Amino acid sequence: MARLIRSDIRHISDAANNADSFRVLRGRVSVLKIAPDARLMPYLELAGFGSVALIRSSDLRFDLLSALVERWHPETHTFHFPCGECTVTLEDVAVQLGLPIDGSPVTGVSSFTDPATVCYQLLGESPEDGAVLMPDANGDSVHLSYLPLLADLSTARSYSWGSAVLATLWTTRLGIGKSCDVPIYRLRIEQHAREGFIWMPYRRHGITNVVPSSALVDSHIWCTNTPIINFNVVEWYHGDRVLRQFGCIQPIPDPLCQLGDDHGLTKRGRVQLDWGIKHRKFVALWNDRLCRIPQMVMATDLQPSLEYTQWYHSCGKPHLLGAQSTVIPSYV
Repeated sequence: MARLIRSDIRHISDAANNADSFRVLRGRVSVLKIAPDARLMPYLELAGFGSVALIRSSDLRFDLLSALVERWHPETHTFHFPCGECTVTLEDVAVQLGLPIDGSPVTGVSSFTDPATVCYQLLGESPEDGAVLMPDANGDSVHLSYLPLLADLSTARSYSWGSAVLATLWTTRLGIGKSCDVPIYRLRIEQHAREGFIWMPYRRHGITNVVPSSALVDSHIWCTNTPIINFNVVEWYHGDRVLRQFGCIQPIPDPLCQLGDDHGLTKRGRVQLDWGIKHRKFVALWNDRLCRIPQMVMATDLQPSLEYTQWYHSCGKPHLLGAQSTVIPSYV
């Protein structure tokens, strides 16, 4: 997880001594407690879940996670730092979880049943082990909705499971905040005395040596602007706001895309509703994702331009004073 700038760490340390004004978040990382039977692994690999099925644990720093929550901006799904925005991206999902991110949206008709397969356990809520990828508010069941997409494991990889997982992460774990689950993705940031931290793209020498080539297959859509879909869940992915995470110059991004009344819908009371039809306009936008990729200019110096800095300080919340968001003009 990101190593925050010193001022944030001091803020956490000071506030932690005052239990009345600050509470450090506690959480858990949901993984399969028992490794899948070796005989199942070829089928999980075929379906696109082979890598994530092998994840067993992840170290968490709850004080730093608490500081990150204060910097979360739900309108953009980004963390606001003094030097700019960063977030969990489709690149993170592809590289760290090995899930396919390109392909058809994860959608269809919603209904319910109990979990019965390892794929269900990975996708939804298991009474014994907890949610792994896409938890559901019901807690004791898994939507049968996923079953048609898994009926033929040879075609299961054709769905964008990675974007569906990211949409669910933003909705149930960061955006709404009703769950104590903590994302297992890690932002690639190191502390830096002057700017706050150093941007570390996966393309950096030394990192590329350990990233499997299969995780880079869909790199052409990492920066796109598009809705990401998981049945009822629709969130907007603003890849153009975090181009420095991909080693590119960061211009002023386009205005935010609003989802309106289609944001925050649940499956409750909507059994047999075809979400592909309900969200057909967002499905069409997802299918058109290659047409909304911003111009990407690679750079060795990722310092923000003066124009971007002035824009960011005028509309963001890069500085925090206590528990209140405060914008400090660039001339201060």
